[in-house]
Amino acid sequence: MFLIGFPLLLIPFVIYNIFAFIFSLSDWNVTVTSVHIISGGEWKIAASDLLITLSILLLFVEIMKSTRVGTRGIVDHMLSMLLFIAMIVEFLLIERAATSTFFLMMVTAFVDVLGGFSVSIRTAQRDIGIDTLAN
Repeated sequence: MFLIGFPLLLIPFVIYNIFAFIFSLSDWNVTVTSVHIISGGEWKIAASDLLITLSILLLFVEIMKSTRVGTRGIVDHMLSMLLFIAMIVEFLLIERAATSTFFLMMVTAFVDVLGGFSVSIRTAQRDIGIDTLAN
């Protein structure tokens, strides 16, 4: 699979930057669509909701990818860490990135980095444990 060495959380990061810098979107709470609920209420879906939902779904895929052991997995972890560092730098230094939407995306990237390393370490320990019992 070719996506193993590619950090998927780069997708919402790029989408955010395209809309923030090219289209000058400054209010991420603008309603994109609304859904009429059976209870009679109306669920207003903002651009930030869609972007954070995409980030969370891609986080699940990233955690699943972190169960793979090998060189591509290490490269994937390193790229995820670089993405997280880039997000921290952008959040701290660039005014348009100082939003709660970007912060939540950054937290998602942090969970990806921590979760990826944790799952990889646990998987590697299990493999080492099996090898030592076989000998």
